[in-house]
Amino acid sequence: MLFRTGPFLTRLDSPLPRLHELLRLLYGERPPEDENQLVDFHIRVYRRRGLRHLLRPQAVFVTDMDTPFYPFPLEQAFALFEWGLNYCIAMQAHQYLMLHSAVLEKHGRVLLLPAPPGSGKSTLCAALAYRGWRLLSDEFALLRPDSGMIDPIPRPIPLKNRSIEVFKAFEPGAIVGPIHPGTRKGDVAHVHPGEEALRRWREAARPAWVVFPQYDPRATTRLHDFAKGRAFLKLSGNAFNYPLQGERGFRAVDRVIRECSTWYLPFRDLDEAVATLDRLADDTAGPAS
Repeated sequence: MLFRTGPFLTRLDSPLPRLHELLRLLYGERPPEDENQLVDFHIRVYRRRGLRHLLRPQAVFVTDMDTPFYPFPLEQAFALFEWGLNYCIAMQAHQYLMLHSAVLEKHGRVLLLPAPPGSGKSTLCAALAYRGWRLLSDEFALLRPDSGMIDPIPRPIPLKNRSIEVFKAFEPGAIVGPIHPGTRKGDVAHVHPGEEALRRWREAARPAWVVFPQYDPRATTRLHDFAKGRAFLKLSGNAFNYPLQGERGFRAVDRVIRECSTWYLPFRDLDEAVATLDRLADDTAGPAS
């Protein structure tokens, strides 16, 4: 099958019915793609064969004859596909400066949430996506170095461990896939990115705010000014391919930092964090350039 994720077209070859079922659940039914289009990624996900794998079935991920991961338990095939697609993008999409950041849009302007694992980034991203923000990505900010625009790549948002139940309590009506227990990142479940995000995948937008979030149950939820110099170092340090971009990457990050307001956001509650970022967007609303 041909499978579109934002600007990328993937040819997926898999005999696993459960994988196709979860793709339909978490990406929705997609219009058919033209078979004559140039494909970006060729991916195969299949069940490993052999007597030793009858008791412990395993799924294998292959892209262009490369097997970058050890096999996963068969029931984790969807998580394997998602991580494998991340790998393909990170290894090949160097037309972009790729920032490890959640990316959302409101009023035609982009919010970047760059943060390391454990910061609550994905949970906050999912909360915003279900409170009026358009999801562009939870994993990649696909920044065009020459124009400064960010291309959407709306995909399911992976939540881990305790954050799964936190988000379900926050948004009971959200489409959340099954929990994959005991992955290499703990228990993982994926949140549907939202129909608007999937429908508007062609609509790029310009960054306006860079916010470094940090979940802290003891914190008061409020925005703190974040020095531009420190923001440059943290943002460039969150880029997958910054060294490969050279001067082009330096200028791209510099442009983002100069054109955006930069903040630090400790938060202890999703409602408080969403309200804080809503005020930031609403207070600076105006014609998007």
